[in-house]
Amino acid sequence: MPLSSLVACRRIGHWAKSAGCSRSHHNHPMQPVAPSFTFLVRRLVKDAPLGFVFSALCGVVIALVTGNMHRAYLNIVYSVCIGMLALLLIDTARLLIFHRPGNRKMKWVLLVAVLLVSAPIANFGGIVIAASLLGHPIPPLRSIFAPAEANMMLFTLLAATGAVMLFINRERMARIEAEVAKERARAEIVERQAVQAQLQLLQAQIEPHMLFNTLANLQGLIAIDPERASHILDQFIQYLRATLTSSRAPHTTLAQEFELIDAYLGLMCMRMGERLRYRLELPDALRRLPLPPMLLQPLVENAIIHGLEPTVAGGEITISARVSGDMLDLSVCDTGCGLSDAPRTAGTRVGVANTRDRLQGLFGERARLELETAIPRGTIARLTLPLEQS
Repeated sequence: MPLSSLVACRRIGHWAKSAGCSRSHHNHPMQPVAPSFTFLVRRLVKDAPLGFVFSALCGVVIALVTGNMHRAYLNIVYSVCIGMLALLLIDTARLLIFHRPGNRKMKWVLLVAVLLVSAPIANFGGIVIAASLLGHPIPPLRSIFAPAEANMMLFTLLAATGAVMLFINRERMARIEAEVAKERARAEIVERQAVQAQLQLLQAQIEPHMLFNTLANLQGLIAIDPERASHILDQFIQYLRATLTSSRAPHTTLAQEFELIDAYLGLMCMRMGERLRYRLELPDALRRLPLPPMLLQPLVENAIIHGLEPTVAGGEITISARVSGDMLDLSVCDTGCGLSDAPRTAGTRVGVANTRDRLQGLFGERARLELETAIPRGTIARLTLPLEQS
């Protein structure tokens, strides 16, 4: 029967699949283990759609070659029955052989033996199944190997050559794509770790900056007003306790950030007295929004050091938050000496530079920090960052 050629096509195609998969498992650094029943079923179910389509196409091709298109549906039924039975036998054997520890050459010997045994079984068994479904008489076993099948066997060999290339290339591309995806994922993990390390370094630079300024002022105050210095030290200790956990967390909320700013400005008020006044404007609807920790403090600190402290009268600081579209706008406004009159000394822009670097690492070009001249005087530091990731 001409349909017997399908087995060879399916056989060589699965041989190609077996070759690709066997190389993949052999080169794996870990020893393969015996596959479980669930694994076998899952892989067979995954391969079944391709096996079905390939078998049906083989039936159509055979009908075209033999000129029996008016009976193409019969060829398709026989082809699918033979092909799916071959898939069940050969693919199961391949998975059992190449997913177990053992010598690679011996695995190939076993696979060839399985192919030689499974091919006639699948061919005859598929014909029996198809004939039973269609109500056709079941031919004797010897008819499958009749000399009249030589031409169809040659056709099957040509078709099998194409099938070999198809399966080999498919397995190769699957391995390459998996390796590329794995390398890409590994590179992303390394990049995220590098960015996180850089952000932690920048944050570590901000915190000692504030500590140095406070301790330096305490040192000078102890000699002239010990009692006031003691009160400031107590407030400073409370502030450190409040900020210890938050400053080490990857994210905080606007409410927590504003509470820390309130504690910090309260500490500065004890040092500056009436020269420092401040307002915090945070709508209730924004209190739960996430925010990277210690993002506002260096800007508030700059406003005090470079805006209010150089002036005799001091001034006022206003910290506010609002939503504009899909962006979160934060501003630190002071009524100090302004950008043009602020003294420029080494390290006076550490807080601004570090904040910009943190924004770049966290949000890229989607976030920005701008410094503007306030009217009638002073400076406004504006932070704009994505609302959904802020």
